[in-house]
Amino acid sequence: MKNKSDICEYLLAALKREYALQKNDIGADALLKKRGMTFETESYEVAGFGHFCILRMKAFFGLMKIETAVLSPFEADVPLFNLDRVFAAGKETLIAELYDTQIKPWPPEKQAEFDRIREWDSDLPEKKQEAHWYDGLLYSCSYHKQGKKLTARFDRTAQAYVNTYLSQLASAPRCDRGEKTAKNAVFARALTEKGGPAVDTITKLFGKETAERLILTHMYGVETEKGENAE
Repeated sequence: MKNKSDICEYLLAALKREYALQKNDIGADALLKKRGMTFETESYEVAGFGHFCILRMKAFFGLMKIETAVLSPFEADVPLFNLDRVFAAGKETLIAELYDTQIKPWPPEKQAEFDRIREWDSDLPEKKQEAHWYDGLLYSCSYHKQGKKLTARFDRTAQAYVNTYLSQLASAPRCDRGEKTAKNAVFARALTEKGGPAVDTITKLFGKETAERLILTHMYGVETEKGENAE
């Protein structure tokens, strides 16, 4: 199942050009279905970087589609990166979120590169966001926009976020894998404990055990299938 944005495929192809990827066998978790909702998950280890996940959700007979990509760095001191494309009720949404899981502060000039991309769409209204526990970890150069007939603009913006992130990654300082993984694990475990829009839905549909495995192991790569720390 693919939606018309294909931003996850764009990111996957970009990673494959620069890094060696190993796709994980995640068994039955690769395809979960319940109450008319379908979740397809792909999980990869990225040599020299960390973990990459694609999650695609379809509901309401395909009238609602969500495409999510997660870049969870373990070996480079760059932010955790979540990217979402949503198609629902005739509207399109693009969310690009950069989270502070830094060991050392992320340089302001690096953040400014993303601010300049945000400025491209300054004429578009911000997507209304409810308050969440992780808001304090979100860098202000993150992106939340929604509207109609914006596929081409959102593709351009999403690709620019991806390209800028990967460009910064290429020259980012290397870091201790265990220390960086632990930073990401704090965030991922807080998601399972304090919740979030996607986590709450998955938990309600499939139960806490499946939700924790999907989040900690497949999406963020901070735990093994056995529930051990992935360091």
